[in-house]
Amino acid sequence: MAGVCAAVAAARAGARTLLVERIGFLGGAATAAAVPQFMGWKTAAGGQVIGGIAQEIVDRLVASGGAHGFDWFTMSTGLRMDRLEFDPEVLKVVLDDMVIEAGATPLFHAWTAGAGCTDRRVTRVDVLTKSGMRSLAPQVVIDASGDLDLLHAAGCEMLPLDEDEALQPATLGFRMGPIDFAVLDALEPAQKSELARKGVEEQGLGRFALHYNRMPGTDDAWFNVTRIAVDGTDAVALSRAEMEGRRQALAAARFIARNVPGCGRAKLVALATQIGIRETRRIRGRVVVTEDDLRSGREYPDTVAQSAFPIDLHSRDGKVTRLERVGGEHHAYCVPLRALLPVSVDNALVAGRGISATHVAFAALRVMPTAMATGQAAGIAAALSSQGEGRVASVEFERVRQALLAGGAILG
Repeated sequence: MAGVCAAVAAARAGARTLLVERIGFLGGAATAAAVPQFMGWKTAAGGQVIGGIAQEIVDRLVASGGAHGFDWFTMSTGLRMDRLEFDPEVLKVVLDDMVIEAGATPLFHAWTAGAGCTDRRVTRVDVLTKSGMRSLAPQVVIDASGDLDLLHAAGCEMLPLDEDEALQPATLGFRMGPIDFAVLDALEPAQKSELARKGVEEQGLGRFALHYNRMPGTDDAWFNVTRIAVDGTDAVALSRAEMEGRRQALAAARFIARNVPGCGRAKLVALATQIGIRETRRIRGRVVVTEDDLRSGREYPDTVAQSAFPIDLHSRDGKVTRLERVGGEHHAYCVPLRALLPVSVDNALVAGRGISATHVAFAALRVMPTAMATGQAAGIAAALSSQGEGRVASVEFERVRQALLAGGAILG
């Protein structure tokens, strides 16, 4: 989602933009990993903190029948959250339309195969495509891959995990139906937690929470209850994790059908195209956002995005989820442009999962609405810097800010 917003923003700003995607459709976690909800759009009091291109995507989803609009719900942890449930298949078409209308060029089925860096500039990006290897010479690059494959290949410095930290686990989503939502939705959070605990103990579920999203216009739901510990940058480990995710999903679907009220007639309908990765690499940026920054609501002279999502930190065994709102009901926090700028190179930005933040701060910043906001900011900054030498840090921030505000972004 960060890459789409970056490409749309850059193309609208007049930059010749190539959007490289490794599979055959856009959307990343929202579509391929079947995470069909946007959460963290608003503060606890309901104040909106995400706008711009992200809001355009939501508006188009609703107009296309792929979503019904925002609502509030209580998670099994007891925390009340805003969300937009959507149909991933409709979202694929919405994103296609927006990229083409903006004038960006999509390149599907393309993998980053290498990169070259000279004098603090990414000067070459090698992409393996269906037509063979292509070598690109970009003026500016935006890495919105989540795993930062491009900038890692270019030798950029990443942030390490501390000794007491571990990568958050992955999830494989699955779809079930038909479901009697009048019965399922009526369960209290404590009942759902107890059912999830039973599921973990019987080896059907991987997570101590019964989390699901209804597919608009259907009696089906996408469930997020599996847990797979994996380093998503390790190809062999990732391959085994995909298989383990499918095994867990099938077992979980059978458990839900047998044990969860309202799901007695439900069958497994679909598995996500791929597992959803929460965390891999994080860039070392010119500012590193910390947990203290989130709690204090630290303001930056170069703020390009806001967020209000809680700290959402999952243990690798699925038994513990630290889900904690920071600040009061009107509290939001900021993301500076410098957190998108690698310290190692001058003509690159990061958007979405992978921006410069500590492990705990990242647990709040990694979600899709925030990713979309940073994507729009990265696209605008890249387009403006491409008009000169491509050195992003040299772009006057007020120009970035004014372009963001003109594009509907909410900067506080």
